[in-house]
Amino acid sequence: MRDVLALDQQVCFALYTASRAVTARYRPLLDELGITYPQYLVLLVLWEQDQRTVKEIGAALRLDSSTLSPLLKRLEAAGLVTRARRADDERSVTIQLTAAGAALRERARDVPGRLVCEGGLGIDELDELRETLVRLTGALTDLQGGPPDGSPVHR
Repeated sequence: MRDVLALDQQVCFALYTASRAVTARYRPLLDELGITYPQYLVLLVLWEQDQRTVKEIGAALRLDSSTLSPLLKRLEAAGLVTRARRADDERSVTIQLTAAGAALRERARDVPGRLVCEGGLGIDELDELRETLVRLTGALTDLQGGPPDGSPVHR
């Protein structure tokens, strides 16, 4: 009989250790670009669509503004983004890539492929894993009813 409380039987532990391993493997690849993993995630959002508000970036990354603001300040200090208050809504801040931030996209293009080569799984397996994790996240978020104030879920 399987012990449901055994550590190696826990989905949460498998996700935790996989996340740590992936993030650790990204570190040297992103060090070459001069950015951290959380900064990379912000840049991925902006490379998909530039000139997004802090709220939009937070929703995409499921981060609240108190977590996101320091990341954006560091990206701005590095010359990769600019932050500007919107004229029509002083409470809203728009984030835009600088020329250096946009150019970094080309240098980052090989990061996912390098990780795939080192990960031991094929593209199809990784796609299937990602889709499963997206479904799991959605199901768990739906179970929680989402955050009560309508803000992004922060984990």
